[in-house]
Amino acid sequence: MNPPVEKFPSPADQTRAALLRAGLRLFGRKGFEGTSTREIAALAKANIGSIAYHFGGKEGLHLACADFIVETIRGITGPALEQASTATTPEAAAGQLEQSMERIVGFFVASPEVGDFAQFVLRELSVPSPALDRLYTGVFEPTHRQLCAIWEQATGEPAEDEATRIRMFMLIGQVVYFRIAREAVFRRMDWTDVGPDQAALIASVASGNLSAILASRKGKKP
Repeated sequence: MNPPVEKFPSPADQTRAALLRAGLRLFGRKGFEGTSTREIAALAKANIGSIAYHFGGKEGLHLACADFIVETIRGITGPALEQASTATTPEAAAGQLEQSMERIVGFFVASPEVGDFAQFVLRELSVPSPALDRLYTGVFEPTHRQLCAIWEQATGEPAEDEATRIRMFMLIGQVVYFRIAREAVFRRMDWTDVGPDQAALIASVASGNLSAILASRKGKKP
């Protein structure tokens, strides 16, 4: 039996990926209007015409960057959330919710590429464009809704209750802070980077916070 043939990205695929990376970085740092196609092509080390070839123009690349963020986050958090949604007891749901949060922490805090993701998203939240619609409908809303549904399984409190939705925003916010306020965290913690040990510590504390909140809700009426 012949060994499987290893497939390598074609030159076109490599160019497309380079343009996406360049777009994410520049759109996040300078915004859509402040970024030129010439700058994107230069950073990607690609021909300026390749932007139109692969994405139809700057607008298409901008939307493709949002879609790339959605696909990446779904690939990381989707399996954990889907598994959590199958829990059959409140205790199992609580455990799965903690595992889901740990996975989200690991991705948002420790993954190098999330820095460009975060800047792109923050830019969209401050200056909304059609790309924000892709981000919201593709990952923000469904992820938040799934977390709220798992919370209901764990506590009995309605998923769409205002308090539940706010609580999920607060839980997610404590994770996001370690990315958007990264430099402040480094200075206060005397860290130079977030490696496996630091990420594990952050995940442990976040999990402990969630466990304490879940424990406080036991016996409470919805």
